[in-house]
Amino acid sequence: MPGLAYHAAMSITLSTATYKLAAHLPRQLPADTGREVAFAGRSNAGKSSALNAMCNQHRLAKTSKTPGRTQQLVYFEVQPERYLVDLPGYGYAKVPMDLKAHWQAFINGWLQERQALVGLVIVMDIRHPLREFDLKMLDYAHARALPAHCLLTKADKLGRGAAGNTLLAVRKELGARGTVQLFSSETKQGIDEARAVVTGWLQL
Repeated sequence: MPGLAYHAAMSITLSTATYKLAAHLPRQLPADTGREVAFAGRSNAGKSSALNAMCNQHRLAKTSKTPGRTQQLVYFEVQPERYLVDLPGYGYAKVPMDLKAHWQAFINGWLQERQALVGLVIVMDIRHPLREFDLKMLDYAHARALPAHCLLTKADKLGRGAAGNTLLAVRKELGARGTVQLFSSETKQGIDEARAVVTGWLQL
């Protein structure tokens, strides 16, 4: 069983994350080298809160009660050529159709072609798991043979038994397409487990 020093080291490793850039166009992206882990999820699923909790920071990723606030690929640098990437929330904000189409084309191309991408964290509200866009993200990962790890966020909103049942049901439906865990930014449940997955993918 990993000791306290191990957990502290993981916390310190990700706590070095700093804002690098926000990309709205392919030319704004950093060089396609190194290793990147992307965080995807429906608007208000708790994606930004999960990122902040895992990095032991309060304002690294901007949180908002307004769906669709994250409208670009936001890069956070953990170490040189080691990045966490915050993707726009599914169910984008109410914006013009041409802008929505641009986001979708940009993100789709990035997910399919980005060679530095080594893993996908899919953030789902435990009360509404495996919705259409979550499954689409799993398909992207499967098509590229990328590892996918699902966070069932807001686990504190359900009782222990209900949360455990949901975890088992999602794990069964995922099969070999990905792994899954319970997570709560509020109670810190599952943070060490999630950090271990991400730091492993980034080879930190």
